[in-house]
Amino acid sequence: MRAPLGNFTDVRTAPEALDVLVEPVARAVRHWAGPVPAEEVYWVDSDPRWADTAAFVEHYGRELLEASANCLVVTGRRGESRTHAACVVLSHTRVDINGVVRRQVNARKASFAAMDFATSETGMEYGGITPVGLPADWALLIDAAVIDLPYVLVGSGRRRGKLLVPGKAFAQLPGAVVVEGLGVPVA
Repeated sequence: MRAPLGNFTDVRTAPEALDVLVEPVARAVRHWAGPVPAEEVYWVDSDPRWADTAAFVEHYGRELLEASANCLVVTGRRGESRTHAACVVLSHTRVDINGVVRRQVNARKASFAAMDFATSETGMEYGGITPVGLPADWALLIDAAVIDLPYVLVGSGRRRGKLLVPGKAFAQLPGAVVVEGLGVPVA
């Protein structure tokens, strides 16, 4: 099978890859709902040494940078209250955490979540966190530019492997809110 994006040797539809996905991601694929079917989401094998975006595109092809996204876990604070969310932005942008994110989660202060918190709460590996299978009570903020792409390369929940997800499918994920300007150009 050939991936709709990139040049990978091991490509499977997400439902065919349940055995290599972490449990929260596999569960989300098993219960996938919405107009884009789970069979249009692909898992592609990749070496965990190249999991971080910069290394990944250097190894697998610079053309993947424009179609790659990062999923970042954030914590918003207002007094003693804490709100957790995940943000999905294109890899060549950065999350507007002090502007857009802070307003979206109704927080006085927002920051990136600690690695230990992000991995323990998601059940995913650091460097592989994906918006597929996140905790149900988290907001999922998706930059509008992600939705516009035919396919987006994003983590699979592990450092080994990535998911190729139709851009429009991100809007159908639980808790998803599409936000203009969430990702801002890197200076």
